[in-house]
Amino acid sequence: MSKILGAWTLSVVALLYACSPAPAKAADPCADLARLPVQNTAITSAQVVARGGFHLPPGRKPPAEFFTGFNNLPAFCRVEATISPSRDSRIRAEVWLPVSGWNGKLLGAGNGGFGGTIAYYRLGEAINSGYVGASTDTGHGGGARDSRWSVGHPEKQTDFDYRAIHEMTTLAKTMISAFYTQPLAHSYFA
Repeated sequence: MSKILGAWTLSVVALLYACSPAPAKAADPCADLARLPVQNTAITSAQVVARGGFHLPPGRKPPAEFFTGFNNLPAFCRVEATISPSRDSRIRAEVWLPVSGWNGKLLGAGNGGFGGTIAYYRLGEAINSGYVGASTDTGHGGGARDSRWSVGHPEKQTDFDYRAIHEMTTLAKTMISAFYTQPLAHSYFA
């Protein structure tokens, strides 16, 4: 009798297992960041960049005196976003989060002058040193000496003056809270 009961129990367990739904795919904490609701923000990409896998956009070269070892960067989660706190705002921002070895700190990277670009070389320095790195184009595209973008655009001027840095920092802190179990210890801006 016990052999029959044991075989019957095994059959029921096998049937239940076969009829149960497939287990859910393991969550991808980096890709999950793209679905976070962030006010006035469209997260356009959130993906892991493999060790040594980052390449500068075409036509971009960091100055020789800055970090140039992009091919040696550890793996990181790259979040790209566009923030629009006003009708005339289009602030691009990136947050780079180390996949492992995070030191508990955030480093916001400036771009100098009227610079309207993401400071990739500073983001590389941040990641290489264990920081979460964040950078913004301050709400416009252009070089360090070009201020034509501000003429007739008071909202873009406000973005450049302070709002873009604030929005970038808020975005970075939101990403940190969602990506890591450890809380942010310190934040810096350079």
